[in-house]
Amino acid sequence: MTDVTTEPAAPTTFRVPTDQATVRANDRQHVFHSWSAQGAITPLPIARAQGSRFWDYDGKDYLDFSSGLVHANIGYGHPKLVAAVQEQAGRMATIAPGYAVDVRSEAARLIASKAPDGLEMVFFTNGGAEATENAIRMARLHTGRHKVFAAYRSYHGATAGALTMTGDPRRIPSEPGLPGIIHFWGPYPYRSAFHSTSPEQETERALGHLRDMIMVEGPAAVAAIILETVVGTNGVLVPPPGYLAGVRAICDEFGIVMIADEVMAGFARCGEWFAIQHWGVTPDLITFAKGVNSGYVPIGGVIISEAIAATFRDRVYPGGLTYSGHPLACASAVASIQIFEEEGIVEHARMLGTDVIGPALTELAQRHPSIGDVRGLGAMWAVELVRNRETREPLVPYNATGAAAAPMTEFAAACKARGLWPFVHFNRTHVVPPCTTSVEEVREGLAILDEALTVADGYVTTD
Repeated sequence: MTDVTTEPAAPTTFRVPTDQATVRANDRQHVFHSWSAQGAITPLPIARAQGSRFWDYDGKDYLDFSSGLVHANIGYGHPKLVAAVQEQAGRMATIAPGYAVDVRSEAARLIASKAPDGLEMVFFTNGGAEATENAIRMARLHTGRHKVFAAYRSYHGATAGALTMTGDPRRIPSEPGLPGIIHFWGPYPYRSAFHSTSPEQETERALGHLRDMIMVEGPAAVAAIILETVVGTNGVLVPPPGYLAGVRAICDEFGIVMIADEVMAGFARCGEWFAIQHWGVTPDLITFAKGVNSGYVPIGGVIISEAIAATFRDRVYPGGLTYSGHPLACASAVASIQIFEEEGIVEHARMLGTDVIGPALTELAQRHPSIGDVRGLGAMWAVELVRNRETREPLVPYNATGAAAAPMTEFAAACKARGLWPFVHFNRTHVVPPCTTSVEEVREGLAILDEALTVADGYVTTD
């Protein structure tokens, strides 16, 4: 892994205030933050970031167990990735998307080379939401159908169509949304919607439910099924054996496009280039973003099967973006993939899951009664916190806010006070450090997690 330096960044050649008071004041007066009531938040000013850590202006460092928004797979400030962006800015900082450009062509080739066989072309976007939007547009045009099935407990982005596909409460304030989106229940063995008692039964019943939904909606009207290969923010839900293969079979039977949303799960996060490779299943479209270049420059895209690409060989694809395949973004993606290969990052993430994070969380579950379930792959894990293991009552209610969310708020505060920045959502804490995080740093973070879990334990009941 890359050596971590704690030296501050070099001075900029442009004018920007860097004192904490000005940064905080300008943020509060001028920055409108996402997913927030603006008066209820106090964003932490960050002075610098390197490797798996970032620092505030008081010099306190935080080990980042959230990878930002689960996007900094390669960590912060990787020198080779930074150099690639700098070098590309000097040779060609920008160009319109209609030209053939070396870094764009190479980025597409490299990304396709890591995908399952038969997915050879890449449509570039600026992020994950635009990727899922374009994926369903492609599916609708390819099939001539309009309905799209998306799972509850999912997140596909915050643009209008992507948010309609999203299956968590963030969708609700923006409804009504894009027409033709149908939600269904995916597998979740710990809290089964199908009252299953085993992973195998969960697969069977979840697939039966999906098939029944397609039947009553009309198979001839269904263009696509989009699902997160491993559900991200909504629980790190790893599909039980046979589920993804079963979805693939249903899609084949009814001529439906299978879209794997790998925006969060791809590029080493789950210990493979793409998470779906764990199960040997080939979708028709894969959406990606985040880990492809760890967010150093905004980029995302859709990897396209030969059959769908052929639809648009002589037919215009009615979509595009001014910054599609931006040279700086593509250069960063090329460099990132090369770094992954040179440093064995995919293999390192896989090892973290099998040898470090998985065993350690299992051990924590034996000692902390607030842990109801542990699940994950690679560098993507969830710890589900409960008040009662027998009843599986969540530590906080679903989509809790304010006082109802206090136990999770207190738990997160305990982590931060000890120098660990957690990723919490509903009644879960996710363990999603950069995929380059060293074994020693992961163990350091898990030790802090161990201490903070005593806060959750204090809410456990035995009735």
